[in-house]
Amino acid sequence: MTPKPRIAVFVSGSGRSLENLAERIGTGELQAQLALVVSSHPKAFALERAQRLSIPALVVDPARALSPVEFSREAFAAAHAAGAELVVLAGFLRLLVIPEEWIGRVLNIHPSLLPKYGGKGFYGDKVHAAVLAAGEHETGCTVHYVTNEYDKGPVLLQQKVAVSAGDDVHALATRVFEAEKEALPAAIREHFERAAR
Repeated sequence: MTPKPRIAVFVSGSGRSLENLAERIGTGELQAQLALVVSSHPKAFALERAQRLSIPALVVDPARALSPVEFSREAFAAAHAAGAELVVLAGFLRLLVIPEEWIGRVLNIHPSLLPKYGGKGFYGDKVHAAVLAAGEHETGCTVHYVTNEYDKGPVLLQQKVAVSAGDDVHALATRVFEAEKEALPAAIREHFERAAR
């Protein structure tokens, strides 16, 4: 039997996407293993989720003393040591410098239809607030490969979400996250299918 590909998930916050991936793996919808959780923050709730899910977890540079290059070297060395074939950024908010050998093997999920509302400073509720302020009728989420430019890497998958007339940031964020729950596992499957060709 072919061993399931191993994934390292990089987190900074609550870990809702981590939990979703664990659930999709548990149902057999996603054929993968969660090999490691790397957190940039020692109090990230994602670490509690990782413990409950029995996924090895590591906090890199809790004192924030390392440069982006040094931080990235440690984080990716940990992913490599865990046997990860893919790194997934799921609510990860620290600047990464992607090592050459990991280009094409790092995915990020972003809560807009890139290239709209992407780049430095656009994350979480700030994205949804900007979408509403611009009067957009449609938004969504994007899973893309990570390069060394914010939100500029090749798009793997997008899922659209309609903006409703009465939406506030919370309502819109909730619906976009529901789309993310489908998009991220689908994109991971697509990545591994492409890699196997």
